Amino acid sequence: MGTLMLLDTASLYYRAFYGMPETVTAPDGTPVNAVRGLLDAIARLVRDRGPDRLVACLDADWRPEFRVAAIGTYKAHRAEPDGTERTPPALAVQIPLITQVLEASGITLAEHAGYEADDVIATLAHRAAARAAGPVEVVTGDRDLFQLVDDAKRISVLYTIRGLSKLEPFTEQDIAKKYDIPGKAYGAFAVLRGDPSDGLPGVPGVGEKSAAALIRAFGGIEQIVTALEKGHGGFPPGARKKLEAARDYLAVAPAVVKTATDVPLPTELPAGDGVLPARPPDPGLLDEIGAALGLGSSLSRFRAAVTGS
Repeated sequence: MGTLMLLDTASLYYRAFYGMPETVTAPDGTPVNAVRGLLDAIARLVRDRGPDRLVACLDADWRPEFRVAAIGTYKAHRAEPDGTERTPPALAVQIPLITQVLEASGITLAEHAGYEADDVIATLAHRAAARAAGPVEVVTGDRDLFQLVDDAKRISVLYTIRGLSKLEPFTEQDIAKKYDIPGKAYGAFAVLRGDPSDGLPGVPGVGEKSAAALIRAFGGIEQIVTALEKGHGGFPPGARKKLEAARDYLAVAPAVVKTATDVPLPTELPAGDGVLPARPPDPGLLDEIGAALGLGSSLSRFRAAVTGS
């Protein structure tokens, strides 16, 4: 089978929102910069990369309880008092419109209660690999998904830089070159280094270089903890004390960072299991939505690339 492309949809529409001015609006004044930017990005991806199947993966739960229970700070700085994600109002009104347009176009959407899009992506990627169903390309601006890169399973990441105008492909070799770690070790590296954007503290005093040195020396978090318990050497100067102080964190962080690969998605997804639609299921409805939102040439390019209509 041909390439399966998995979209980290929220990551892409955030970049679209910040990459286009809010003055891009529908006839009624509703901002549609994220909608149009996302459609342009998907059109370009399909045109340039030529996937046979495409799934837009969504966050049914942007801050799953199983991750918050392990590390209470997980994305806490991005939460409103009611528990919803803090989102610019001009983007918040566009999120349901994005879903509406993608559904009307016939693009397959995938989400599951209690999980983030990252988990849905990981599950679909591993499912495709198990079926030997062809290469998988994950399109994201989130480095967390580097942990999925696996050359043997033909899973790679297309990382968005400069908004959505440029993509940087990542294989195991690319990760090794950029971070000086084994290509499959990004998850352990992220645990040690932390990620302020996700409220993941990391090990205090351990930065990228120290984290990379520890990964190269020990391989992963489990091996580091075992070495601490057994009093083994090989730790960079000062690292043992920092790691000992972070033992509680190291016990729970790997499960927070690791993407779930067992999300109970349907065996076959709707809309042809990701197969690009030959035509929108209701072309008239898509035209109506496009006219109401003033999507103009963005929708035309999107339709031409995705459905050929």
